[in-house]
Amino acid sequence: MGAAFKKFCVRFCCCCCCEDDDEEEDEKRPLLSHDTLEYFDREAKKRRDQETNLWNEPGDPSHSERDDDRTLYNLLQSRAQTQRGSQGYRRLSIDIEAMRDMRREVRDKWKMILENLGFMAEAESLLTVSATASYDRMRNAAVARSLLQTLHTETSIFSRKESPPERYLFILDRLIYLDAAEDFVAKARRFYPPKDDDDEEEENTSLINLPLLLSRMNQNISGGEDEDDEGETSGPEERL
Repeated sequence: MGAAFKKFCVRFCCCCCCEDDDEEEDEKRPLLSHDTLEYFDREAKKRRDQETNLWNEPGDPSHSERDDDRTLYNLLQSRAQTQRGSQGYRRLSIDIEAMRDMRREVRDKWKMILENLGFMAEAESLLTVSATASYDRMRNAAVARSLLQTLHTETSIFSRKESPPERYLFILDRLIYLDAAEDFVAKARRFYPPKDDDDEEEENTSLINLPLLLSRMNQNISGGEDEDDEGETSGPEERL
C-alpha cells in the first residue's frame, strides 16, 4: 500500500485500511529477536558438545581442570586447525574417537544398571549432565562423593588408574534423591566386580596413553599438515 493512499485513508476514510496494513507488518516481524536465536543456538551447541564428548568435568568450560578433558579438548582444537582429509586430520580423528569410545563405554554401563533398576524411560534423562551443572545445587554432595569413591574402588565401572569422572557425582545426587543410589551401587558391585591384578594390567594396555597423544598432537602442530597418500584407507572424520 503506497504512502499517498495511506494518507488518503487516514484523512477521508475510516482507519480500517491503516489497521490492516499495520497488522500485515506485525505478521512479518519475527517472533524471536536475533539475539534470542543466537542464545538458543549457543545452548544447543553446548548440549551437543556435552552429549558428544561427555566431559568428565562438565562444569569446567575451559576443559582444563582434568588431564583427560584437557587432552581431548586440545585434540579437538588441533583437528579444527588441520586440513580436513589430510593424514594428520584422520590421525587426530582416530585419537578423538578412541577417547570418546572410552567415555561412552562407561556411560553404557551406567545406563544398563539404571534400566535394570527399572528406569527404562528415565535412564537417558538421569544420565544427562549439562554444562551448567553446579555443586551448589546438589542436595547430597557429601554422600554422593562417598558413593562415587565406592564405585571407583569396589567395582570395575571406572578405571582405577584415574580419578572417577565428576559428571557421575551429579547423577548419584539424583539417585540419592530418588532413594535408588544404594541399589545402584549394589547392582554395580554385582555386574562389574573389581578386577584382579592380571585383568587390571590387561586393561591398562588398552587404555589411551595420554602423553603419547599429546606428543602426537604436538608433532601435527609443529610439522604442519600432512598430505594424503594415494591408496591410503580413509579413517573416521568426526566433526567438532
